[in-house]
Amino acid sequence: MSTKPSNRQVDRSALRVNQSCIIGLSILAFVLSSPLIAAFVAAVMLIGTAWPKLVLFQGIYRRILKPAGLVKPDVIEDNPEPHRFAQGFGGTVLAAGTLVLTLGQSLLGWGLVWLVIALAALNLFLGFCAGCFVYYQLNRLGVPGFRYSPVLRE
Repeated sequence: MSTKPSNRQVDRSALRVNQSCIIGLSILAFVLSSPLIAAFVAAVMLIGTAWPKLVLFQGIYRRILKPAGLVKPDVIEDNPEPHRFAQGFGGTVLAAGTLVLTLGQSLLGWGLVWLVIALAALNLFLGFCAGCFVYYQLNRLGVPGFRYSPVLRE
């Protein structure tokens, strides 16, 4: 069950700025022991997943960094849905970590925050999106809602 995309694009620079903000703010939350900062990052991620035009960290790239020439576009042919799925999953894990922190379970809560940091760093520094991988495996299995197959680049 796959749909062949036609001329679909993703700006990897926008994704990298998004990942950098997630990593930086999540580490700041840990250093300051602030579940509130972690909750803010989770909310930004979940809102951006539900309403892609409201994705704050990518908006910083599009409205400030890119126009100022501080970050150059890196547009490739790709499906945006797997990246959105990855962000939603990360936001959910971060929200769960925040909830667990507010319930007094520091080790588990910060462990979940660090899981999100590690997966975002894996994508940022090594170019492997674990959430995208999961999305494409679900597509391969024919799970409803996961309709796009990987884009084959020439």
